[in-house]
Amino acid sequence: MITKLRERSQITLPAEIIKKMRLAPGDTLEITIEDDKIVIKPVLIVDRSQAWFWSKKWQEKEKEVEEDIKAGRVYHAKDINDLIKQLES
Repeated sequence: MITKLRERSQITLPAEIIKKMRLAPGDTLEITIEDDKIVIKPVLIVDRSQAWFWSKKWQEKEKEVEEDIKAGRVYHAKDINDLIKQLES
């Protein structure tokens, strides 16, 4: 696909690419140069107050928890005392 650089350094992404990449107005795109190529990638901007949740370490632990739940490795406490007892053992 070929497009032209317009006034004010603007380009139009072909509709085919927009559809395939599931892009929508307002999406954030990162533009980098790799060798002699211009690379455009969609990126998700996360609010700083939520960044901890998206850290690699946290996401690895989330996957572990999901696996434990699927495998039935969970404990349902009857009440707070039962929970404390379970945590201490």
